[in-house]
Amino acid sequence: MIYLDHLLKATQGNLRQLSKHVHFQAFSHDTRQLSPHEMFVAVRGERGNGHDYVLDAVRKGATGLLLSGQTFQQLSEQTKSVLANEEITIVLVEDTRQALQHYARAILEIWHPTVIAVTGSVGKTSTKEAIATVLSRQFTTFRSWQNYNDMLGIPLSLGRLEARHEYAVLELGCDHPGEIAALSRMVRPQIGVLTNISPVQLQYFSSLEHLAFELGTLLTSLPEGGHFFYNQEDPIIRALLEQRVHQVSSTVTCHPFLPDAKGNAHEQPRITVGWDGIQGTINLPASSEHESSENDQATLQLRSHLLGEHNFATMLAAYQIGLSRGIYPSLVEQALTTLQPLPGRLNPLPGIRQSMLLDDTHNAAPASVKAGLQTLSALAGEQSQRIAILGDMLHLGDAATEAHRAIGQEVSQYADYLITRGEWATLIAEEAQLAGMDSERIIMTSTHEDAAQAARRILANLPDSDKRAVILIKGSEETRMERVTELLMARPWEASELLVRQTPGWKKTIFRHAERPTWVEIDLNAIGSNTRHIASLVGPQTQVLVALKADAYGHGALKVARTVLQNGASMLGVATVSEALPLREAHITAPILVFGYVPRWQMREALRLGISVTIYSKEEAQALSQAAQALNKTVKVHVKVDTGMGRLGIRFEEVPAIMELVREAKQLPGLELEGLYTHFAQADAEDQSHVRLQLARFQEVLQQLEAEGLRPPIVHAANSAGTLTLPEAYFDMVRPGIAIYGLDPSPYVRLPEGFRPALAFKTQVSQVKWIPAGEGISYGSTYITERPTRIAVLPVGYADGFRRSPQNWGSVLIHGQEAPLLGRVCMDQCMIDVTHIPQARMGDEVVLIGRQGEATLTAEEIASRLGTINYEVVSELLARIPRVD
Repeated sequence: MIYLDHLLKATQGNLRQLSKHVHFQAFSHDTRQLSPHEMFVAVRGERGNGHDYVLDAVRKGATGLLLSGQTFQQLSEQTKSVLANEEITIVLVEDTRQALQHYARAILEIWHPTVIAVTGSVGKTSTKEAIATVLSRQFTTFRSWQNYNDMLGIPLSLGRLEARHEYAVLELGCDHPGEIAALSRMVRPQIGVLTNISPVQLQYFSSLEHLAFELGTLLTSLPEGGHFFYNQEDPIIRALLEQRVHQVSSTVTCHPFLPDAKGNAHEQPRITVGWDGIQGTINLPASSEHESSENDQATLQLRSHLLGEHNFATMLAAYQIGLSRGIYPSLVEQALTTLQPLPGRLNPLPGIRQSMLLDDTHNAAPASVKAGLQTLSALAGEQSQRIAILGDMLHLGDAATEAHRAIGQEVSQYADYLITRGEWATLIAEEAQLAGMDSERIIMTSTHEDAAQAARRILANLPDSDKRAVILIKGSEETRMERVTELLMARPWEASELLVRQTPGWKKTIFRHAERPTWVEIDLNAIGSNTRHIASLVGPQTQVLVALKADAYGHGALKVARTVLQNGASMLGVATVSEALPLREAHITAPILVFGYVPRWQMREALRLGISVTIYSKEEAQALSQAAQALNKTVKVHVKVDTGMGRLGIRFEEVPAIMELVREAKQLPGLELEGLYTHFAQADAEDQSHVRLQLARFQEVLQQLEAEGLRPPIVHAANSAGTLTLPEAYFDMVRPGIAIYGLDPSPYVRLPEGFRPALAFKTQVSQVKWIPAGEGISYGSTYITERPTRIAVLPVGYADGFRRSPQNWGSVLIHGQEAPLLGRVCMDQCMIDVTHIPQARMGDEVVLIGRQGEATLTAEEIASRLGTINYEVVSELLARIPRVD
């Protein structure tokens, strides 16, 4: 509960508007998660500003607003007028983040609970919850909300603190140096708990030693008379204590999770793991807490419903703190038996086809992934198949490659099947295969849907239907692996209650971590869906080859390849041998056809990569044969016929030459005739006469080959437009390109309903300023302002494929409105007019292709402005623009 007088005193805030509401249920900084009677705190973040959503907060039932005074003055007069007429209390402060921190410190002083701070690399939330559960048996105990654990989250959480709370158990996280010290200064814990130290957030810590130093700051931040509990089984913690003992107040008492009353080394606990939870038993020397036995030992036995051996340390931490607070041992033990797995933390859920899911999707670090794999193996035993679905482990800095490969080694020991989702996770797959895991049991995917579908196929094809599969699902927070869990749940309607990140705010949140403030978003689910639409259209008798030319038309060839192969494509097409190389290096083994010219000096590379080659002359066929014999390999070839494109291929009139080349391809050593094809020049035209002429010519050639018994196994002709308009051109395979990416082949051949674009092109405002009348903008001063003009500078230019001339983009979208470009587009920047959009400010998202609110700017519309086609628009988005999905 938040009281207005406490808030004003703590923050030195200015009461801008007073209403009947003088106390509030809690703080909220996200209107998507806001509940009625809460105080909305407008926070400026890296990608947004909460002040843009004050009216939304009022509509959602907020009864208080905590705003920046400076930003409040910049709100539109219309917004201020609406607020003035609402029954809402408004407090203005200099900085809302700092105000929250001042409030957190003040409210802890006012209510003065005993603060217990829990930190560590992994297991913080579970340990916090276990400690709070134990203390609640005897004391009124507050626990920080969910995993709100940073300089913003903890103050937001402390909005729920009340005078009745005797203890406050708070989780402290850190992702940069100095954060634990700052958090400790804010909450001033009397008791500290350090769970473990292992690689996490190493992108901001140059080494594990620096991370250990940071976490150890909790110990040195404790006051005189404080208590520090630590996991003595962690060698890094033991070393840390030895190094920092001289920095600790002599009155701070250090307690290992498993103390030895006589100072002797304790034996290892005996831990059993089952679906009902874990039980740990250990013999300890007799002490005041334990009755002596004939061997002068006491037996400590703890049970809980938590899964995994690693959670025994969690139980020990809670046990020892409970005893230290004077709670009787039997009450502590009883409290521990009530512990249940938290959502996303090895939480067992019924899955499809009688499988059991281990939903461990809250987050992922090397230590927690290893613990999850060990738990998977222990619970599955010998009677169940073990399936691991693993996403990327993020924030590991320079240790990322080694960490993922190390997990690959673990997978080979603890899982029967591996499904990966994401690019870093492919390293896990590669290493698992090197460690001896059958490649047929390793599936690499790029989307949640494909990962879930791969698991479905495994479950459907298990040889013994009586065996119940156990599926571990895990990945870092940003990978949103809970979406995979939801797709595999036997009762998916329970997802909102059982999975992490299920609030409306989280449902709409998509992590976008680009290397620069201009980026391309790729919806791989759209690509998968579009591929399925094509496969359904042509039917099961016709194969689908997806064209990946020009880095999959600017969409990212590698991820697109994995996605289409999981959704109905059986072959891939590239323009050059060099385009095939990264696909093979990424362990994509599907057939690949090179459409373009392969010079003699690249033929051996084509053979090495095992790709199919297009031929259209005897000389090519003979050179390929020689290269194949030299390497003792076989290369598959497709003969190309030019039926009216006027590009590569033997002219259709030269039937004898075509037949001779086909015979050569069948007879020359090292060659295997795989296909025959042509390419349509006008399949996307309004007038279909030319494409039908080409089709007739191709059919005539094919008939003559069939008459001689020379028809290759795969005949193909239809591109995207042909696939959509000419079913008679399907033959054995179709070759869609632009349609896979959700773009219309032409104004005359539109995609059917159900297809959707996969690409959005975005940037951010880097500066907003006023330019007086009569001033020039950009190179050459080709645009002169006619009036005072408010411009926004965007960090995108022609070196990104954002066209400069002879025509440019014309306008872009900001705050759901079109803003015209002013002057010439520069190499890396451009300027737009936002005079009519007063709320535009630095950091705002700008859409160059895609949707923003109700407004859209399509690739087709941009193509029309530029006097070109949508193919060129998306394919010219240069590689320096990061692609995120």
